[in-house]
Amino acid sequence: MNDAVRKLSQAGHDNAELHHREAPNNVEAEQALLGAILVNNDAYYRVSDFLKPIHFHEPLHRKIYELAGDTIRMGKIATTITLKTHLPTDGRVGDLTIPQYLARLAAEAVTIINAEDYGRAIYDLALRRSLINIGEDMVNIAYDAPLDMPPQTQIEDAERRLFELAETGRYDGGFQSFNDAVAQAIDMAGQAFERDGSLSGISTGIHSLDARMGGLQRSDLIVLAGRPGMGKTSLATNIAYNIAASYEPEVQADGSFKARNGGVVGFYSLEMSSEQLATRIISEQTEVSSSKIRRGDISEADFEKLVACSQMMQKVPLYIDQTGGISIAQLSARARRLKRQRGLDCLVVDYIQLMTGSGKSSDNRVQEITQITTGLKALGKELNVPIIALSQLSRQVESREDKRPQLSDLRESGSIEQDADVVLFVFREEYYVKNLEPRDEFDPKYEEWKMKFEAVKGTADVIIAKQRHGPTGTVKLAFQSEYTRFTDLADPSFTQYEH
Repeated sequence: MNDAVRKLSQAGHDNAELHHREAPNNVEAEQALLGAILVNNDAYYRVSDFLKPIHFHEPLHRKIYELAGDTIRMGKIATTITLKTHLPTDGRVGDLTIPQYLARLAAEAVTIINAEDYGRAIYDLALRRSLINIGEDMVNIAYDAPLDMPPQTQIEDAERRLFELAETGRYDGGFQSFNDAVAQAIDMAGQAFERDGSLSGISTGIHSLDARMGGLQRSDLIVLAGRPGMGKTSLATNIAYNIAASYEPEVQADGSFKARNGGVVGFYSLEMSSEQLATRIISEQTEVSSSKIRRGDISEADFEKLVACSQMMQKVPLYIDQTGGISIAQLSARARRLKRQRGLDCLVVDYIQLMTGSGKSSDNRVQEITQITTGLKALGKELNVPIIALSQLSRQVESREDKRPQLSDLRESGSIEQDADVVLFVFREEYYVKNLEPRDEFDPKYEEWKMKFEAVKGTADVIIAKQRHGPTGTVKLAFQSEYTRFTDLADPSFTQYEH
């Protein structure tokens, strides 16, 4: 067939050549590898971790490799004699019967030393065939798309398949020796030692929180929850900006960049516009009240600070997506694209209850939330980045005398608690105490209220209710409501953990 195609090409029939173009394959490499396995079964273990039967182009080779693998895993020897009884005896490969073909493979086998190289060549060609299949599917679906599949859905599906192919198209994985694991642990400790704050994860920029959590750990799903008015968006914004502002890239051997400190941050703001989010960050950085910025009630000096801050912020790798009601599939596709184009070290989602599931609309909101949290957890592992997902709490908090949130208060689904690696609650007692202010300052209870209010004024508790990798407890922070800013308390006596 190939000779015929070449002759047609030489005759000028370019269209015929393209029409008969064969998918990338290397039958000789497949034969050489199978021969090596039949001669020495140890060759199978050199490639079995990444090479599967589906990666062989020739169907008979797939069957032989699968049979050899099954036989070897059963503790038996895979040879031409043991395998031929499981293959059809009446089949033919050219002028050879199947048993004769097996004998020819073994007779012309390469050495076991070359087995892994042949296996990688076969694997790479299989990836190229997968790329062709994805491209063909894109073309066919685009020509004859079903009514319930808009173009945007097709783009997201193609991006997902390409990203999966890119992530799985590697030879790593499987078991590793304990020596390798120890080396990686020491390397992580060395990076933590060199990194600002000596943290194993990404610093939040809030030292007392980092001290308890060790920073934000890669692939973790961190749920940040609270009732309205507690400041969960403010805390998420503070952390996101702190990470982006401290970004220090480091060039790797392959020319790519890796964050030495801080990182590139993606922020999905489903509730607020990007302009509102930027206003909060500017207010935090310049100490000019956000309400004054919105009203234009600022002095010339304040305006100069705003301009200087905006110029500095233009260099910060913080990317905001303000699409409302985004689905978990859309969010995942855009996060993959951001990582591919700009890099990505941390993702923030504000907030879970404003997202939609990937499937068709359902009346079962609990199942939809489960789909969202499961998708976020999988995305964190896929991209190897921490994901901070904000969540509302149920109203039952307000009906209790003790307003401190608990894990059971997470709204609409127990899957939030189950899928999360870390659950943080933001609690400001000042918010509730302020609402209890007596109307009359001459009320006998007024002084008692005033003392209580002064004790909690300007403070906030971040309650670590769940943490897979560390202890739970409460971290006391300072909160400046006019600047929507969380910081460490100036008085070191307040930074001690409670409970």
